[in-house]
Amino acid sequence: MSTSNTKPVALVVGASRGIGRQVAIDLAKAGYHVIVSAKSTTPLSSLTTLTPFPPDPNSPQSTITTVALEISQLGLSATAIPVDTTSQTSIENLIHETISLFHRLDVLIYNTGAIHWGPLSTTPLKKFLLLQSVNPTGLYTTLHFSLPHLKSSPLGGRIIVVCPPIYSRFFRGKTAYAMGKVGMSVLVKGLAMDFDREALPLPGKDRTKGMAITGIWPAVAIESAATEQFTRRDEGYKRDLRKPTIFSDAILAMLDAPAERVNGELLLDEDFLREETGVTDFGKYSLVPGASPKRIMPEAFPDLRVKEQDDEGMRIDSSKL
Repeated sequence: MSTSNTKPVALVVGASRGIGRQVAIDLAKAGYHVIVSAKSTTPLSSLTTLTPFPPDPNSPQSTITTVALEISQLGLSATAIPVDTTSQTSIENLIHETISLFHRLDVLIYNTGAIHWGPLSTTPLKKFLLLQSVNPTGLYTTLHFSLPHLKSSPLGGRIIVVCPPIYSRFFRGKTAYAMGKVGMSVLVKGLAMDFDREALPLPGKDRTKGMAITGIWPAVAIESAATEQFTRRDEGYKRDLRKPTIFSDAILAMLDAPAERVNGELLLDEDFLREETGVTDFGKYSLVPGASPKRIMPEAFPDLRVKEQDDEGMRIDSSKL
């Protein structure tokens, strides 16, 4: 059944827990209708007996069903649509259902991700293949089916990908994971160049002008389901964590920034908020009040551009050969 919707539509893939949940809630507060998507769901019959509600946002009890209900109880709008990002059919169905219901897609947030850190010698092939399936391949497939609709968005179509700046230290001790996440960063850079070629990120300070794709990564570790394994063993680890609201605040600022400011950029949440919005006091984001969490990212990153950056040489499109 088709649903009438005048609000901009934001799809958050990986929104059942932690950071993704917070991003979905804050997008809804900012006026978006949010498609809350991930693999985990809760039977509707179980919602009435689920206590406490909302559940711990970093626990398995937090699902796309509970997040969508949580948003609805705030008087805001959200729809839960499940997806398995290892399945092309599931991703295609997610986009098809979104467009069938709302006839538009304005923002895509790809937050889902598989994590496994360790040297190659202790990383099973099965785990490596899962990392690549969920991370770069899942992102590529989601973009494949989303791009035609994002390009027709009256807001210009914005894409935010959770992926890191590219620098050598990131590979240490987690090569299999880094291959996929840096692959996502390469996709951000490459698709941004496609947008430039197609003149899609038009000049202007209004977000209704031009498409943009941006990478975002935390400067300081953020409380999530992934950090639970550390805080359970050592409560003191919480002093080095921030609340996920810093991530959603940075994403909202990126969506409001001019396309040419953010297109193809691999940004850190803290640094972007400082440079773009003038935030200087990040104390409100500390999970433990008064704590000063340790920065896990370098202060500066290598410039990947070369002197011949604008020399494209011979343009080749294999699809036209």
